[in-house]
Amino acid sequence: MSSRDLVVVSVNYRIGPLGYLDPDGSGGGDGASGNPWLSDQVAALRWVNAHIAAFGGDPDRVTVAGQSGGALSTAALAGHPLTQGLIRRVILQSPPLGLDLPDPAAYRERAAAYLEPAGAEDAAALRALPWQELIGAAAGLFARTTAWGYWPTPFLPVIDGTSLRTHPAHALLDGSAADIDVMIGWTREEANFGFALDEGYADATREQVTDRIADTFGKEAADSVYAAYARARPGSRPVDVLMDLITDELFRVPALRLAEARAESGHPVWAYQFDLPTPAHGGRLGAAHCLELPFVFDNFDQWAHAPFLAGLDPAVRDGLAYAMHRAWISFVRTGDPNHPDLPQWRPYDTRTRTTMCFDTVVTALGDPAGASRLLHGPARTSAQPSAPLI
Repeated sequence: MSSRDLVVVSVNYRIGPLGYLDPDGSGGGDGASGNPWLSDQVAALRWVNAHIAAFGGDPDRVTVAGQSGGALSTAALAGHPLTQGLIRRVILQSPPLGLDLPDPAAYRERAAAYLEPAGAEDAAALRALPWQELIGAAAGLFARTTAWGYWPTPFLPVIDGTSLRTHPAHALLDGSAADIDVMIGWTREEANFGFALDEGYADATREQVTDRIADTFGKEAADSVYAAYARARPGSRPVDVLMDLITDELFRVPALRLAEARAESGHPVWAYQFDLPTPAHGGRLGAAHCLELPFVFDNFDQWAHAPFLAGLDPAVRDGLAYAMHRAWISFVRTGDPNHPDLPQWRPYDTRTRTTMCFDTVVTALGDPAGASRLLHGPARTSAQPSAPLI
């Protein structure tokens, strides 16, 4: 992020088996955290609160921002009992709020599945392994938890009742977290990042995709849901329907539900959709997961070798980055993303559902994701199935 009178702090935290694995299956019930990835970030946030003034920052105006897993972390931090009063604003970019997060009992199965590829007999033996062997064994858990048509999620947060009391999708709705300023958004084709270039999906059949749809909507509704997705994208192939489904159930629809719930409770939330497709890889990626990052930071010089940015028109790229970068800065400063070079961006509400769409032309639209919102319905659970353990 450009300085522009902001102090930016980036933190490291444990991921993979070092951050997400709960080898004892205690879920924090023994007094230890079942989520080291989260306790690391809590410690960092508390450090920021104590020391940021020495760097020119304001501890009373801290914005926590994250993308993808980082956005899930951001929501979890907002609802954490040890961070109350430490966060003024949050920016959630492409949060996978549709993940079905396990409780300690369910996570014990995942921890047990990790023992075999790690070559360990029990949790004690697992704890004795060098970190290099723990990282190397992660591929084995990938194999055990990867299922056709699902975003791979071998390591997941565990809702342990202490460090993570509720699903992050609900963390910004209650208590003091409800008063935190929120910006939330997604890219139009999130799932293309993980599936569009995978040749194993290129020849997906309608039957395969319909079976996958049935996991979410039930067998009786699967054909009609497939038809609805196909109508929304004329000329689509079965794999396109699959990617739109995954985008909706993992990212877009849960984000919309959070925006709807915040709006209904009278707490402002600003929503956006990143629509600019990349011409890279023959255009197959569309507006994929992660594509908005260099636009938000307006630092394309540091992305010079990123293949998914190849072919972007420099004028379009730089103009969109200017608009997005300034909106993010404005939100961090004031809680309102509007600036003089941006069309008026109103908070999301359940009447107009204003969403800022970032494309070659930046436009505030009413309910651009309405078809997805209506198709999935308000009564459907916010957490969709993760890939099953096999």
